[in-house]
Amino acid sequence: MLITSSRSLPPCAMRPEVYQDEQLLCPPARHESSAEQWRDFQAKRDAAHRRCAGCEVLPECLYQAVVEVDVSGFVACTSERERQRMRRVLGIDGPLHDPTQDAPRSGGGPVDHDLVMATRRAHPDDTSRQLAERLGCSLSTVKRHLRRARETESPAPPSPVAPPTIAQVLDVFDDLEKTA
Repeated sequence: MLITSSRSLPPCAMRPEVYQDEQLLCPPARHESSAEQWRDFQAKRDAAHRRCAGCEVLPECLYQAVVEVDVSGFVACTSERERQRMRRVLGIDGPLHDPTQDAPRSGGGPVDHDLVMATRRAHPDDTSRQLAERLGCSLSTVKRHLRRARETESPAPPSPVAPPTIAQVLDVFDDLEKTA
């Protein structure tokens, strides 16, 4: 019988509820939160960050979340917003694989593309998840409309650029951590 030690599992697998906390998935805006709400968010974020930062697979996890796969929520010590910022610094502007794009459609009907784009313009700092909540649709629907907008804005394929290295991603992450 094969027995695996729980110590070999990453912290997010051992305590997923810590990383799936609603406040980490949709961080509150500082200016819209009471001091108590902000302290509660910071405590949850710090606890998740401490566990995540000590993980032996953090570099690979961070690289995948920034360079390869468009994931939502708190992953590899970063929020969606922080990963977007890292992508801009690294010059990653092409579409990443979105695991939700292959998922079956669910929800109460189609969401108008113009409405999604108007909501994005009205709330430019919202994460994709926050936009989905505002619109009452799924995260995958918002991502699909945003991807469509990016593709129509720049129909010419981007010139091939070598993806960043893990070291470059970690350097940008370190700079992000210093400014946090």
